[in-house]
Amino acid sequence: MNKTLLGLATASLLAAGVANAADYKLTVPHVTTTDGYNHQSLLVFKNFVESRSNGQIQVDIYPSGQLCSNAKECMAGVQAGMFDYFQTTIPELGNFWQPVGAFDLPYLLPNDRVAECVYDNEKFIGDVRGELLKKAPNVRLMAVSNSGGWRNIATTSKQVKSPEDVKGLKLRTVPAKVQQELVKELGGAPTPIAWPEVYTALSTGMVDGTKNGIVDIVMNKFHESLHFMILDGHGYMGGAWVFNDNKFKSFPDDLKQVIVDGIAAQNQYLRSYPKHKEYSAYEEFKKADGVVYNPTVAEKEAFKLASEPVKASFLETTGADGKKWLERFESEIKTCEAQIQAEYDIQFN
Repeated sequence: MNKTLLGLATASLLAAGVANAADYKLTVPHVTTTDGYNHQSLLVFKNFVESRSNGQIQVDIYPSGQLCSNAKECMAGVQAGMFDYFQTTIPELGNFWQPVGAFDLPYLLPNDRVAECVYDNEKFIGDVRGELLKKAPNVRLMAVSNSGGWRNIATTSKQVKSPEDVKGLKLRTVPAKVQQELVKELGGAPTPIAWPEVYTALSTGMVDGTKNGIVDIVMNKFHESLHFMILDGHGYMGGAWVFNDNKFKSFPDDLKQVIVDGIAAQNQYLRSYPKHKEYSAYEEFKKADGVVYNPTVAEKEAFKLASEPVKASFLETTGADGKKWLERFESEIKTCEAQIQAEYDIQFN
């Protein structure tokens, strides 16, 4: 009888497992560690989606390059349907559709409020999504979040206060044309180096500095070699989250809403993370005898003026389509600035 009862109990548990099995599974790789903000944000997404779907959706996260070792491989996997959801960058999307590089041009976005206002405009993002799908079938842009704050110039042995101070410096860049051309126009030597090799490149003197946000610098211990930083804020590090389009369209509308809302919750975390971590990161940088320089309005304008040829080069490369999307981006920025100014006017009365 005991064997019979045990058998019935086992069969019951197995049946319950089948009944509770998720109807949909999402395979989500990333190439950073479990301590990083991308992984932590995906835990927010996983918790939201699994709980709000009442277990109909299961989110499986694969960190640290388990399934793909770099953005190019991961993006190929999303496009092929091997993976479902992944965070890439604006420059990486530019490999599919060049005009999106307009969003990465230096000194266009002035601050977080404007950047978040622009990227929260679903009409704008929806139009970008449509263009990307034409050039990169099955790669569906879901949101542009933040991936670590703002890019600033940080150096090992020389304080930069003006464009002239960059001359002759070897600065690490991402392998993106816009970022490399910015360093060239400032008189420096752009040196593309893969992320896992940046620490060694700085510590051995292979490069004289880098262009990163303070949170990433301290998290990865780059401040052991970097001693100077100028808050020029030349780039908003927009993280582009993409979904396999066929997979997204396979969901019923109620579960599509759960996914969209889950990404919105994840986006809230990603935007708040650098704001929350910046203070302690700057304190850590200063404790290591790091010097942070905040440029005047005139000094920042000098950097912006020196970078103008980068925009001209972008327009020459991308033609009429690039011009159209740059103008659209600048228009969205002006609209958001006017909206925020109107809110100031109300507050100041």
